[in-house]
Amino acid sequence: MATRASSRRSPGLPGLPGLPAGDAGAAVVDFVLVGSLLTLLFLAVLQVAVDVYVRNVLAAAAADGARYAANADVADPQAGADRANELIRSSLGASFATAKPAAGVPDVDGAPVVGVTVSARLPLLAWFLPVGPTVTVTGHALEEPPR
Repeated sequence: MATRASSRRSPGLPGLPGLPAGDAGAAVVDFVLVGSLLTLLFLAVLQVAVDVYVRNVLAAAAADGARYAANADVADPQAGADRANELIRSSLGASFATAKPAAGVPDVDGAPVVGVTVSARLPLLAWFLPVGPTVTVTGHALEEPPR
Protein backbone atom coordinates (compact mmCIF):
# COMPACT_ATOMS: atom_id res chain seq x y z
CA MET A 1 0.00 0.00 0.00
CA ALA A 2 2.86 2.39 0.66
CA THR A 3 4.10 1.87 -2.87
CA ARG A 4 0.70 2.84 -4.29
CA ALA A 5 0.59 6.18 -2.41
CA SER A 6 4.06 7.09 -3.57
CA SER A 7 3.22 6.14 -7.16
CA ARG A 8 0.30 8.59 -7.22
CA ARG A 9 2.50 11.53 -6.25
CA SER A 10 4.63 13.05 -8.93
CA PRO A 11 8.31 12.59 -8.36
CA GLY A 12 10.01 15.50 -6.68
CA LEU A 13 12.68 17.65 -8.20
CA PRO A 14 16.19 16.39 -7.71
CA GLY A 15 17.36 17.54 -4.31
CA LEU A 16 13.86 18.79 -3.33
CA PRO A 17 11.73 15.74 -2.67
CA GLY A 18 8.70 17.67 -1.31
CA LEU A 19 8.15 19.93 -4.34
CA PRO A 20 6.09 18.41 -7.12
CA ALA A 21 7.67 18.54 -10.58
CA GLY A 22 4.60 20.28 -12.08
CA ASP A 23 5.37 23.56 -10.26
CA ALA A 24 8.83 23.98 -11.69
CA GLY A 25 9.32 27.52 -13.10
CA ALA A 26 6.10 28.91 -11.61
CA ALA A 27 8.00 31.49 -9.52
CA VAL A 28 9.54 32.99 -12.64
CA VAL A 29 6.15 33.37 -14.29
CA ASP A 30 4.64 34.88 -11.14
CA PHE A 31 7.54 37.33 -10.89
CA VAL A 32 7.13 38.46 -14.49
CA LEU A 33 3.36 38.90 -14.20
CA VAL A 34 3.42 40.77 -10.90
CA GLY A 35 6.50 42.79 -11.87
CA SER A 36 4.96 43.98 -15.13
CA LEU A 37 1.73 45.01 -13.40
CA LEU A 38 3.62 46.91 -10.71
CA THR A 39 5.74 48.63 -13.36
CA LEU A 40 2.64 49.75 -15.27
CA LEU A 41 1.04 50.99 -12.04
CA PHE A 42 4.18 52.94 -11.14
CA LEU A 43 4.33 54.54 -14.61
CA ALA A 44 0.65 55.50 -14.43
CA VAL A 45 1.14 57.21 -11.05
CA LEU A 46 4.25 58.95 -12.37
CA GLN A 47 2.32 60.17 -15.44
CA VAL A 48 -0.40 61.66 -13.23
CA ALA A 49 2.25 63.38 -11.10
CA VAL A 50 3.91 64.89 -14.19
CA ASP A 51 0.53 66.09 -15.48
CA VAL A 52 -0.34 67.77 -12.17
CA TYR A 53 3.10 69.40 -11.98
CA VAL A 54 2.92 70.78 -15.54
CA ARG A 55 -0.61 72.08 -15.00
CA ASN A 56 0.42 73.84 -11.78
CA VAL A 57 3.44 75.43 -13.46
CA LEU A 58 1.26 76.67 -16.33
CA ALA A 59 -1.37 78.06 -13.95
CA ALA A 60 1.26 79.86 -11.89
CA ALA A 61 2.86 81.32 -15.02
CA ALA A 62 -0.51 82.53 -16.34
CA ALA A 63 -1.41 84.11 -13.00
CA ASP A 64 1.97 85.81 -12.68
CA GLY A 65 1.77 87.07 -16.27
CA ALA A 66 -1.68 88.52 -15.60
CA ARG A 67 -0.45 90.25 -12.44
CA TYR A 68 2.52 91.65 -14.35
CA ALA A 69 0.25 92.93 -17.14
CA ALA A 70 -2.13 94.50 -14.62
CA ASN A 71 0.65 96.51 -13.00
CA ALA A 72 0.12 100.26 -13.40
CA ASP A 73 3.67 100.72 -14.71
CA VAL A 74 3.22 98.12 -17.47
CA ALA A 75 -0.50 98.10 -18.38
CA ASP A 76 0.02 95.92 -21.46
CA PRO A 77 -1.57 92.46 -21.83
CA GLN A 78 1.09 91.40 -24.35
CA ALA A 79 3.82 92.17 -21.80
CA GLY A 80 2.02 89.81 -19.40
CA ALA A 81 1.95 87.09 -22.04
CA ASP A 82 5.66 87.63 -22.69
CA ARG A 83 6.34 87.34 -18.95
CA ALA A 84 4.34 84.08 -18.78
CA ASN A 85 6.27 82.70 -21.77
CA GLU A 86 9.54 83.60 -20.05
CA LEU A 87 8.47 81.77 -16.87
CA ILE A 88 7.37 78.71 -18.82
CA ARG A 89 10.61 78.70 -20.81
CA SER A 90 12.70 78.82 -17.64
CA SER A 91 10.79 76.07 -15.84
CA LEU A 92 9.55 73.64 -18.51
CA GLY A 93 11.41 74.31 -21.74
CA ALA A 94 11.64 76.68 -24.67
CA SER A 95 9.05 75.17 -27.01
CA PHE A 96 6.66 73.70 -24.47
CA ALA A 97 3.73 76.14 -24.24
CA THR A 98 2.51 79.44 -25.59
CA ALA A 99 0.92 82.29 -23.68
CA LYS A 100 -1.19 85.03 -25.18
CA PRO A 101 -3.41 87.80 -23.84
CA ALA A 102 -6.86 86.51 -22.98
CA ALA A 103 -9.64 87.79 -25.20
CA GLY A 104 -13.01 88.89 -23.88
CA VAL A 105 -12.13 89.10 -20.20
CA PRO A 106 -15.16 90.52 -18.37
CA ASP A 107 -15.04 93.33 -15.83
CA VAL A 108 -15.45 92.54 -12.16
CA ASP A 109 -17.93 94.99 -10.60
CA GLY A 110 -16.88 97.62 -13.12
CA ALA A 111 -13.14 97.17 -12.53
CA PRO A 112 -11.12 96.21 -15.63
CA VAL A 113 -9.51 92.78 -15.63
CA VAL A 114 -6.39 91.62 -17.48
CA GLY A 115 -6.06 87.97 -18.49
CA VAL A 116 -3.32 85.72 -19.84
CA THR A 117 -4.15 82.37 -21.41
CA VAL A 118 -1.59 79.56 -21.62
CA SER A 119 -2.13 76.38 -23.62
CA ALA A 120 0.14 73.37 -23.92
CA ARG A 121 0.15 69.68 -24.69
CA LEU A 122 0.87 67.48 -21.70
CA PRO A 123 4.02 65.39 -22.10
CA LEU A 124 3.69 61.62 -22.12
CA LEU A 125 6.17 59.31 -20.44
CA ALA A 126 5.44 56.73 -23.11
CA TRP A 127 7.40 58.40 -25.91
CA PHE A 128 6.04 56.01 -28.53
CA LEU A 129 2.44 57.22 -28.06
CA PRO A 130 0.98 60.27 -29.82
CA VAL A 131 1.01 63.59 -27.99
CA GLY A 132 -0.99 64.02 -24.81
CA PRO A 133 -4.11 66.07 -24.19
CA THR A 134 -4.13 69.86 -24.40
CA VAL A 135 -4.33 71.90 -21.20
CA THR A 136 -5.49 75.52 -21.28
CA VAL A 137 -5.30 77.74 -18.21
CA THR A 138 -6.13 81.42 -17.80
CA GLY A 139 -4.83 83.81 -15.17
CA HIS A 140 -6.75 86.97 -14.25
CA ALA A 141 -5.79 90.10 -12.33
CA LEU A 142 -7.51 93.40 -11.62
CA GLU A 143 -5.92 96.19 -13.62
CA GLU A 144 -4.37 98.92 -11.50
CA PRO A 145 -5.50 102.45 -12.30
CA PRO A 146 -2.83 104.71 -13.81
CA ARG A 147 -1.07 107.00 -11.42
